[in-house]
Amino acid sequence: MNYDFDFAPVFARWPDLLSGAWVTLQLSFGAMAIGLVVAVLGVWGRTAGPKPLQWLIAAYVEIIRNTPFIVQIFFIFFGLPSLGIRFSPNAAALVALVINVTAYAIEILRAGIEAIPKGQTEAGTALAMSRLQIFRHVVFMPALRTVYPALTSQFIFLFLSTSVVSVISANDLTATGNDINAQTFASFEIYLVITVIYLVMSLGFSALFATIHRIAFSYPLSR
Repeated sequence: MNYDFDFAPVFARWPDLLSGAWVTLQLSFGAMAIGLVVAVLGVWGRTAGPKPLQWLIAAYVEIIRNTPFIVQIFFIFFGLPSLGIRFSPNAAALVALVINVTAYAIEILRAGIEAIPKGQTEAGTALAMSRLQIFRHVVFMPALRTVYPALTSQFIFLFLSTSVVSVISANDLTATGNDINAQTFASFEIYLVITVIYLVMSLGFSALFATIHRIAFSYPLSR
């Protein structure tokens, strides 16, 4: 093998890589936060809403979970402009990520909620708890504790899926790496460095989620 490894052109563009990594983190955190809020509303509609709303949410979940993520991105970025709805590349990436992760989070949360015995909600009613108190203390928090590992795994998968948004020119880490590779032709070096950056950020997410789990779920369910 006569290939001469040269990381100098890659490290010379380190500020660009950091900028791309920052965009990736923004997209990931934004999609996670918005997706979780929408998923909580969606799982309420899926489990306790009127029948038409339940059917609508169920259809949305099935459509998103059974179509490729890249097709969803293309539809939002290239298809919606035909209807007069246009997004910038980064905005389209965020919308696609939110729509995608929300569908999966709804199903994960629904599985946790349906695992709660009905006797617990009946006990909450007998104790004169409000519907909000029952949902928060008796249903949602125990369900969230149960599905937390699956939910965080889905969030990490979402973070890794952000690399796909480079296909619509969103300036994330992968797109930045592609640009550097086109200018330097240091394919091995640039994609090795990007791999390491993704690995470090993924492990960072895992550590963050583990810390949140220890803090948020360290108290007994009866509190």
